[in-house]
Amino acid sequence: MCGIFGIVVKPNTSFPIKSIEGSLRKIAHISESRGKDSSGFAFRIEDDHSLHVIKGDIAIRNLLKCKQFSPILHMGLESYQNKNGFAAFGHARLVTNGSQLHEVNNQPVIKDGIITIHNGIIVNINKLWQEHPELSRNYLIDTEIMPALLRKELNQNTDLISCCNKVFAQLEGTFSIASMFEDLDQLLLATNNGSLYYITDSGSFLVFASERYFLQELQKYPAFRVFNSNQGIQQLVPDTGVFINLHSLEINSFHIASAEEKQLSLVKSVNVYEIHKCLINNKVSKEAVVIEPIMLMNNHEKHLIGLLEYNVDSIMKLQRCTKCILPETFPFIEFDEKGECNYCRNYNIKKHDKSLVELKKLVDPYRAKNGKPDCIVPFSGGRDSTYTLHFVKKELALNPIAFTYDWGMVTDLARRNIARVCGKLGVENIIVSADINWKRQNIRKNLIAWLRRPDLGMIPLFMAGDKYFFYYTNKIKKQTDIKLNIWGINRLENTDFKVGFCGVKPHFDKKTIYSLSAFSTLSLFNHVAKNILVNPAYINDSVFNTLGSFVSRYVAPKKDYYHFFDYYPWNEKEIEEIILNEYNWEKAIDTSATWRIGDGTAGFYNYVYFTVAGFSEFDTFRSNQIREGMISREEALSKVYEENIPRFESIMWYTKIIGLDFSEVVKRINSIEKLYKK
Repeated sequence: MCGIFGIVVKPNTSFPIKSIEGSLRKIAHISESRGKDSSGFAFRIEDDHSLHVIKGDIAIRNLLKCKQFSPILHMGLESYQNKNGFAAFGHARLVTNGSQLHEVNNQPVIKDGIITIHNGIIVNINKLWQEHPELSRNYLIDTEIMPALLRKELNQNTDLISCCNKVFAQLEGTFSIASMFEDLDQLLLATNNGSLYYITDSGSFLVFASERYFLQELQKYPAFRVFNSNQGIQQLVPDTGVFINLHSLEINSFHIASAEEKQLSLVKSVNVYEIHKCLINNKVSKEAVVIEPIMLMNNHEKHLIGLLEYNVDSIMKLQRCTKCILPETFPFIEFDEKGECNYCRNYNIKKHDKSLVELKKLVDPYRAKNGKPDCIVPFSGGRDSTYTLHFVKKELALNPIAFTYDWGMVTDLARRNIARVCGKLGVENIIVSADINWKRQNIRKNLIAWLRRPDLGMIPLFMAGDKYFFYYTNKIKKQTDIKLNIWGINRLENTDFKVGFCGVKPHFDKKTIYSLSAFSTLSLFNHVAKNILVNPAYINDSVFNTLGSFVSRYVAPKKDYYHFFDYYPWNEKEIEEIILNEYNWEKAIDTSATWRIGDGTAGFYNYVYFTVAGFSEFDTFRSNQIREGMISREEALSKVYEENIPRFESIMWYTKIIGLDFSEVVKRINSIEKLYKK
């Protein structure tokens, strides 16, 4: 996911050179919020129609300072002074496909005389390369397929719009692209989800960007005022594109023809998952595991999987509530003479006194009359947020913007699902990317500190960075001038045990699943402070980030804010049928569950909870379902014993991405004293 932007100036115009350069640098800086993993620029020099690129695995603000950048920029500006036009575009990248450490995998991508930048993810990339064996693949990045296919079509047909339609009809996922050509005096802009905006006076200049807000900020910049910045910002709505003549700046709009619905043949996840179950449960010998047509694991991987504990025999002996499935190791749990726990006795069954009819009445005042976006849907790519976005768009008939906050633990699986859904719905996806390397280093430092003196109450420190989702949602609402936001938060996800391990007693009358009383907040801070005193390694660069996350989650005011599932019954079967069948939503290869699979931290911390305490988030989730009458106790037990099987790929990814050794971390977790008899 990227921030893309660009400036085109018509030949024989007299805009100051400093204004062109200043505006390009400004829009580049503004776009950096979309990603800091890598960046790049492309220039088309009108003297000889040559294409020039500079890119690297650095943030765009640093690329602008590189000694290689200025000569290329000045070459373009000198060409403009010679009465030629000026054309440049760039991107700030959040890495998805292809490592940013290899320059060829960064954007812009030059292929067959076409230079392209791309915001989004093409999810059927491997399939497309297989279907076109005559094309040569040089990079891992998904962007490469688009200029490759486009050149193939242009070699057979001079009709630009027809060529684009043939290419775009084959793409699955999301795309907002800009392309320039060595042999054509055209700039192509196109999108299938509406994440492209531009300003033009239809005669002398054009500037485009991924978000309306970026252009609004550019309009405030003094150097940009010479371009008559009072011009209105226009959106390329979903499934539209434009060709811009670089000489006349004439704009030729076109509609992207819809492809016929294709049913993807999804890769079955059972292979790897079933192997995990067998290996961890020792149901078959490790040497006997061979899967065709490929060997899914080598001996080293089998050894690493063998390190993961799954103490299900001991955990099955724990006393559990006779109504739900919470075990005796659950914080502050008490059983009465019937064996029923206090969490069940004090549970308030969710009354469906709020209805969909009421929600429709509540959102009607926010509904835009001019077709502009009128709702923000925070979108993690998980199952509940996917269903919420689906319902808001299709049933509530609002025009939402999906907002994603990437704090470094959003997996490629989640990104692909985000692309699938937004592409299919034609919904703009605004992504705010944190300083991912810094966030991951914070997690690493806190995890190292935690491993020295493990305390289950301190585990939420590892997830603190994602709570800024709330802060940035409010920020995006201000930037887009959209008041309404609808969340896919589900009360069944309530996990009192996380603060329970900090000595915070349960509150059964909470208004929301994340609210804390003043006394509970004090107890929470007291527990954290004690751990910091005995383990000063927690005092690191992440401290203020953690405090900020707490404020974002628990203290920041929430306005024009609704939880979709307060008005519509949560139904797991219904949700999974929609997301899997209608959107070809991708499941993880290391679990049968569909919950939390796009969160890079969940597999790790649930392994810790289950290994040490004998339960995880799945136990609380299924217990809440029992209390609501959604599933039986027997069904819940069956599900959690399967859902709590350690997720090897997820845990391996997590330790690798923060720079720790899988074996050392897992062995240390396994050595922690259990809350049950092993």
